[in-house]
Amino acid sequence: MLQSAPPWASVRRSQRLADTPAVRRGGHWWLVSPAGTMLASDPAFNTELDCFEADMAAANRAVAELHAERTAASDPVVRKARR
Repeated sequence: MLQSAPPWASVRRSQRLADTPAVRRGGHWWLVSPAGTMLASDPAFNTELDCFEADMAAANRAVAELHAERTAASDPVVRKARR
């Protein structure tokens, strides 16, 4: 059942979980679409969203570390200090 849209229902794409309609607000998962907003109340679904969120965060950290290493490796000052 769709609920009346809370004030934050018009969220930016960057606030969504990996371009999905899932948004975490107030410790709860919500599914947001132009048609309305629905509280995700299924515990199994919420657990999957939590796992997906954790996996995405780990992947983002890994990419950031790789990017930092690559940037450091291409910096002439860092390369000279490593020799």
